[in-house]
Parts: sequence; structure tokens; C-alpha cells
Amino acid sequence: MNKRFKKIIRQIHLWLGLGTGLIVFVISITGGLYVFEEEIREATQTDRLYVPLQQKPFIGLDKVIGNFEKLAPKEKITVLRITNGQANATVEIAAKNKIYYFNPYTGELVYKGGRDWLETVKEIHMTLLMGETGKFIQRWSVVIFVFMLITGLVLWFPRQLRLLKQSLSIKWKGSFKRINYDLHNVLGFYASWLLLVISLTGLFFAFKEVKMVASFFTGSKLSSGKVEPSLKPAVIEPLAIRYNRLYENMMIKYPGAVTTSISVRKGGELRLRMIYPYRWARNQNTFFFDEASGQLLRAKLYKEYNGADLVEATNYDLHTGRLFGLPGKIIACLAALTSASLPVTGLIIWLKKKRKLRFI
Repeated sequence: MNKRFKKIIRQIHLWLGLGTGLIVFVISITGGLYVFEEEIREATQTDRLYVPLQQKPFIGLDKVIGNFEKLAPKEKITVLRITNGQANATVEIAAKNKIYYFNPYTGELVYKGGRDWLETVKEIHMTLLMGETGKFIQRWSVVIFVFMLITGLVLWFPRQLRLLKQSLSIKWKGSFKRINYDLHNVLGFYASWLLLVISLTGLFFAFKEVKMVASFFTGSKLSSGKVEPSLKPAVIEPLAIRYNRLYENMMIKYPGAVTTSISVRKGGELRLRMIYPYRWARNQNTFFFDEASGQLLRAKLYKEYNGADLVEATNYDLHTGRLFGLPGKIIACLAALTSASLPVTGLIIWLKKKRKLRFI
């Protein structure tokens, strides 16, 4: 490989790394931790997630929401989640600053509290706790990180094939400088392939251009849902009754969901998601309603997914490693920790070289 070309690549790799290293470190640590969100919640929040099992039916969303409105009359529901697959799982209602858990048999409040530390970890990962500005910084830092992974692979490739074996192993008996270099170079090589997948699936959430690439390769367009003809209700129902009607109607028409969530989107649409048992691509029916009237606007059914829809349905589970169960999560976490180590080992390499040049 041309020495001049490799020198240019090394400079690009260096300065991009120095510019985004801290952000990559933070995103990687929080991402690696949030991979195990479900397991952590199950282990530490059982008292709020479940109540003793009873041979009783679900009391209904109207009763649960009615109790919520009495407890917090000024709060607006942002997300409502029902775990259909477990009869004794509490109903979760998230407002702006609080989360409420209700007994599914009686509708009584089980727990009320602020957003937990895992939600903070998620916010740091997605926005750096800086709102829209943080989102902008985060997504472009990931774009830069992708370029760094590619330039890192170029730099890793040995000048001679006889040195290939040396580039694939860490010389643990070497000096601190050599071990640090190998940790950056060798671990970076092994993790780069996974990190490229994790980074690109993360960018899928952030950029419509990435979704367009997925559409190009699948030969299909990501659908927003089939428009459903629906008459506007003559009478506008109270929120509790409206939500309960929508939930019950969808459960009757599309039974078998393991979780159901209702959320209000920025544009004013009400989104109802129903997730069904799945192995690879997420089996999810999504319905969009007019928030004020409850009129069905459009529906996106997993049985009608095209290629681009399947990519979207698989993306989150691929990003977090959960697509391959617990082993996939462990591998994703290890890759994230390796990603967090790269700015540290890279900075040490740069400081060592800078110090050496100072004394020449």
C-alpha cells in the first residue's frame, strides 16, 4: 500500500478520533449497559413490574386510566404499556416526568416514581442529555465513527503478508506501550465488523438516507401503513373510554399480542403497537389514529411487510444483539466495551508519540 496514502489515512483517523473520542466513549458505555435493560429491570424492579397472580380478568384500560387521571389530573399520558403475555404484569403509564404502575386486576396504583436510572442511561446514549442538539451531535459522531472504523481497518492491514499473524494477536509479554498498541489495533480489528453493524443499525434510526439505502437493496419502499377508511365518531369520547375502546377492538380483531403500547406522536397521531411472538424480524402491528377522535387513519400489519419493512422490523434487535438471544446481547455488550476502549488506547498512543517527538 502506498505510504503517502496510508499517512493521509492515519491523519484522518487520528484527528477524527481526537475530535469525537469522548462522545464515542459515552455512547459506547451507555449502549453496552442498556443492552441488558430487560434483565436489569427484571432483577431489580419486580415489586413494581408484577403483582401476585390472580384468577381474574384484566380490569380494563378505562378503569386504569380513570385512576391515573384522579392521581395526576394535570399530567398527560405519553406512553401506556400493557404486557398481555403475563396476566400479573402491571400496566405502565409514563407521563412527562413520572412513571406509574397499576394493578391489572384492580386498577389500583402499585408504584409511582420518577424516570429511573436506566431511562437516564438511554437518554445519554441517544441525546447526551442535550435534547435536539445532543441528538445532532450524537448521530454525526456515529457517522464519523463509521469512517474511523473503515480507516482503522485500512491502517490495520499489514504491509507484508508474513506479518499477518502478528497483527491478529496481542503480545501480552511486551511493554505497556506494545500491549496498549495491540489492544487498540488487534481488538479494534476484531470488533470493527460488529461495530460497523451496530453503528449502521443505529444510523438507521437517525437518517432517512440510510433507510433509502435499505429500500434500494431490497427493491422495496418502506411503507407508512395502509390507509384505512373509517367514519369519524359522532361523539368525542373521554380519553379513558376512547383508549379502552381502541385497545379492546384491536385485541379482538388481532389477538395473540404479547405486549401492547399506546403513545402520542409529535404530529398529534395516536400510535397503537401490538407485538406478537417472533424469532427474527419483529412481528408488530401498528395502528395510527386521530388522537382527539380515535378515528383509525392507517394500519401497518406485519403479515404485509415488504423487504424494507422487514429490515426495519429487524433493525432494533440487530442493533442491541437481542436478535440472537442472551449470547447476542453479551457479544454486543463486549463489542460496545471494546468500542469504549478504542478512544482511550488511541489517545495513549498519540500522547506517547507526541512525547517522543518532543524529546527528539
